[in-house]
Amino acid sequence: MNPVLAANDAFYRAIIEKRVADICASYVPSEETYVILEGPRYTTLGYEKIAKGWADFCHSPLTLKSIEWVEGPFCETEGTMAWIGGIIVLTVNVRESDFTVKFRATFVMRQNAQGQWQIKHEHVSAPLEDPYGIGDWLKK
Repeated sequence: MNPVLAANDAFYRAIIEKRVADICASYVPSEETYVILEGPRYTTLGYEKIAKGWADFCHSPLTLKSIEWVEGPFCETEGTMAWIGGIIVLTVNVRESDFTVKFRATFVMRQNAQGQWQIKHEHVSAPLEDPYGIGDWLKK
């Protein structure tokens, strides 16, 4: 398997298993690491804040049962930088209730001195139904 995609797969397994240390080890430990997340906050800037967010997630009633790529993952590597992108579907459990949600996901990865791929930038979001009030401008 492509080592960048393998790193992403390990990251997703750590989230599902709520292994906070492994989740946090998936990020570049920099105060410039930047996450755009799907939740109620727009962004998190800095490794320490990202790590706190994941620790709080792991102690919350939210559990991700699965994370599946349904489009992609598309990936390209150039030297010590790479990107991954596509569409993911999460199967979520909150307080004994299961449901699925669909998101766009993009990761910019950086290879560290030990050869491990880590997240430098993450963007997970869902499109708005009609953000401009004109529907889809793409004509059929």
